[in-house]
Amino acid sequence: MSRSAQDVAAVLRGLRLVAEACGREQIQRGRHLWSNSSVRELIAANVSETSESLRRSGAQPVVELRKLQQALQETGERGYVVAKGVCSLLETKLQMSQAPEEAATTSAPTAAAPSRPPRRGSDPDLATNLDISSITLQEFEEILSKRNKNRSVSLRTPATKSSQMERPADQEKPDEGIIRKETQYVNNVMRFVAGAKIEEEGASTSPKKNTSTVPIDTPELSQVAKQRKVPASRIGRMASFGGLFAGLGLGTLNELTKGALGLGGSTSMREALLSPANAERIVDTLCKVRGAALKIGQILSIQDSSVVSPQLAKAFERVRQAADYMPDWQVARVMNTQLGADWRQKLSKFEDKPFAAASIGQVHRAALLNGMDVAIKIQYPGVAQSIESDIDNLVGMLKVWDVFPQGFFIDNVVRVAKRELQWEVDYSREAEYTEKFREMIAPYPEYYVPQVIRDLTTSSVLTTELVPGVPLDKCFDLSYEHRHHIAASVLKLCLRELFEIECMQTDPNWSNFLYDAPSRRLMLIDFGSTRFYRHEFIRNYRQVIMSASENNRQGVLEMSRQMGFLTGYETKQMEQAHVDAVMILGEIFRYDGEFDFGKQNTTERLAALVPTMVAHRLCPPPEEIYSIHRKLSGIFLLCARLRVRMNCVPFYKEIILGKFKD
Repeated sequence: MSRSAQDVAAVLRGLRLVAEACGREQIQRGRHLWSNSSVRELIAANVSETSESLRRSGAQPVVELRKLQQALQETGERGYVVAKGVCSLLETKLQMSQAPEEAATTSAPTAAAPSRPPRRGSDPDLATNLDISSITLQEFEEILSKRNKNRSVSLRTPATKSSQMERPADQEKPDEGIIRKETQYVNNVMRFVAGAKIEEEGASTSPKKNTSTVPIDTPELSQVAKQRKVPASRIGRMASFGGLFAGLGLGTLNELTKGALGLGGSTSMREALLSPANAERIVDTLCKVRGAALKIGQILSIQDSSVVSPQLAKAFERVRQAADYMPDWQVARVMNTQLGADWRQKLSKFEDKPFAAASIGQVHRAALLNGMDVAIKIQYPGVAQSIESDIDNLVGMLKVWDVFPQGFFIDNVVRVAKRELQWEVDYSREAEYTEKFREMIAPYPEYYVPQVIRDLTTSSVLTTELVPGVPLDKCFDLSYEHRHHIAASVLKLCLRELFEIECMQTDPNWSNFLYDAPSRRLMLIDFGSTRFYRHEFIRNYRQVIMSASENNRQGVLEMSRQMGFLTGYETKQMEQAHVDAVMILGEIFRYDGEFDFGKQNTTERLAALVPTMVAHRLCPPPEEIYSIHRKLSGIFLLCARLRVRMNCVPFYKEIILGKFKD
């Protein structure tokens, strides 16, 4: 055989070896993707559910037929609502297109007989340039009704009935009572134009029996929050996630294509997945479905960038800030189901637009018949029943794209999150823990827990006393005295929860704390994620903190093994990183002086240790530690944002050493 033929044969053999290696790699990659694919789990779950449905249908055909009938009825109702919405939208568009023509025909006055100004009740947008003196009271009420989503608005007092009619010349002068009521009517009009709330009839003669003489201001929703229906059925929620998965796939392919052509895309699969367009898709879908998936997004938004990419964390941060709220008809349906059709008769006032919206529910302001202002938290429909599927859908998608490193133990995080979310959607449990916490924290006047209104509380509706105050993330610009008081109160509360009452509200959301500056008190709300801890665990955890405060590295290492943070088979590098992290956290109790939270570099030093611990960790930490460290990290970050200098050693001696009872 010639030399050239031998070279060709060698090249062919090399190509065959490369092809075989590529084939093996692709097979291995395909197996890896299939083993982590949510499609496989979805198919298995559907097969299991189908067989179970067939079995139930054979055993109880009447019950299954009734469920099918209910599902069809619900589908028909939803279709009717969609059709009505489309009709309303078309009608609104038609009115808007006709408005310029009507304005053109009515804007040309005649010299001999000036025409009367056109009726403005048909176009609420004209109210912005409205001359109140040129219209009647009825027309003005129609404008206000349309600007308030066609709700009835009345500015009349009992004496306003004939105020638009000409008074005969021989009519007697009205008495002082009528003049006073007419003055109230004018004040109502002017207050509305100025943006204030209209005074209710009889407000001056029938004072409310409210214990507070100062009106309580409530926060407002984010500017980007909008009214949007929550998909309540399992099929509707699965369809939303299916659309998200498909959109992410197309968006990723688009980014990779642009990167390959040099048009500004990305050549990395991970970067293409987390592109701005895909981040927008994640935000939009999670804001729509809300519930457990949104809660997981909020948890991931506070993770370190070494664990979750900065792009994904930024998307989840936007989700945390922009939860949408239910439309009025869906709120009414939930309230009718939970409290009965006459629930409005139990209230003297109910504001249809919520002042807060979160992952599990939204909060409305209302007033009881005795005048007490209350906050009514209404759970989104379908959230409680979809926790398992929502979390599995979201985390399954993220696992397919290898978002989490191996040492993150995402399955353990998901198991803990599912259990805690089951607690949070049970408003009856939250009411019970609110009352327990109110009793346990009573000896400390710097804290206040609102009263629960049991008559208006169910498993999906929670009514509590409305308390004054602003969320802590709105307190960063207060005076240093107030900021120092807030930081000290929050830190002492966290230590008391752990080592004195052994019961903690574990949600680090700053909106769960309200600060009332006049009384210098912290108002504690939202106890859905409250839990008790085993006394043995708290005793061991206290020993870890004491060892860290005494600079005892060996004591930290031994107790960490005993508690299950370490197995004893880790590398020296992993053990050193773990002990270093604990020692960094214990600095605030070792430093006998004013610790400067605003200028500390604790976060950066801990972030530097995260890659080592994620890469070399052999076991997940104890399940209690997820909630404790989530709360502690939120408190530490709050103190840093408040920019305070604080000596924490007295807190350590008073609470950790002095209050713990073994």
